[in-house]
Amino acid sequence: MNKKIRPYLTALLVIVIAGIVFYPKLRPLFSGSQDDPGVLERGGPQALNVDALIINQQRMVELINSSGTLMPDEEVDLSFETSGKIVNLNFEEGSRVAEGQLLAKINDLPLQAQLLKLQAQKKLAEEREYRQRSLLSRDAISQESYDLAATELQSIEADIKLVQARIAETELRAPFDGIIGLRHVSEGAFVNVNTQIARLIKSNPLKIEFAIPERYSGEIQPGFPLRFFIDGVSDTLVARVYAVEPMVDIRTRNIVVRARYYDPHERIKPGRFVSVQLELSEINNAIAIPTEALIPEMEGDRVFVYRSGVAESVDVNTGLRTEDLIQITDGLYPGDTLVTTGILQVRQGMPLTLDNIL
Repeated sequence: MNKKIRPYLTALLVIVIAGIVFYPKLRPLFSGSQDDPGVLERGGPQALNVDALIINQQRMVELINSSGTLMPDEEVDLSFETSGKIVNLNFEEGSRVAEGQLLAKINDLPLQAQLLKLQAQKKLAEEREYRQRSLLSRDAISQESYDLAATELQSIEADIKLVQARIAETELRAPFDGIIGLRHVSEGAFVNVNTQIARLIKSNPLKIEFAIPERYSGEIQPGFPLRFFIDGVSDTLVARVYAVEPMVDIRTRNIVVRARYYDPHERIKPGRFVSVQLELSEINNAIAIPTEALIPEMEGDRVFVYRSGVAESVDVNTGLRTEDLIQITDGLYPGDTLVTTGILQVRQGMPLTLDNIL
């Protein structure tokens, strides 16, 4: 190294070391606060700006929020019980039909001919049975002869009922009142038992199916009221539970519940998504705090309150919980000032400055 440069480097190193040593003592002079005795005398932590809440008693309600689906009261895919060619369709798509109304018909001419033949045979069998009964009453024939004539008549009557049942299978009738949907076949089409003709829906009343956590299963019983909400419908709609699944779903640990909603004007279509809200319990004079203000610890729950300008840690006992609030059963009283922000930075005895007080 050049001998001329070495003295300058040594002097620079001495200046740096001296700056490091004396800077803390000289810092107040350079910061312009040498005349503020509070800066020199203050040794504790600086005040923390926080928001606070004045504790008041309020009404608190435990709610269950769930999502569900609207279902029709009755729903069925219409199809024939036999195979054949459709000869008549007696409904308009999307129209209202009554229970028992004939909706469609399959060709039954062979069955009708068979029925006429059996009815003619029945007439002859009835006359034969009558004559045999008259002769039996005068002991002109044996009991066995009469039994043969009576059995023949009964056999023909049974065949007639069988043919009539097969003719009924060629008729598609509405099993209940409702609105029929879009048809999937036309007249002249050959159908079988797997062919869907249309769908029939009864949408008043509507069913609401939803699930709740298993711990509430004992509290929800038939007759329990609920509210539900649908996008595009401004009204708050009210329904009542009518059935609860007797077993908890082992996959979801939820229990399925169904409620009924009577909609005489049938404004709401089944299949829609709904938000369900059930009100379980209510406390009128509860001390409730925001959930973010509670500090859960191994020893128990605690909060910070503002007293005499500093933070004070208070152990509390909790009760009812909702989405936003927690009931405090012991530890807080009306009029206390609860710290609601900066919870992670607050320490016991730390000076506080309140920005917002609610």
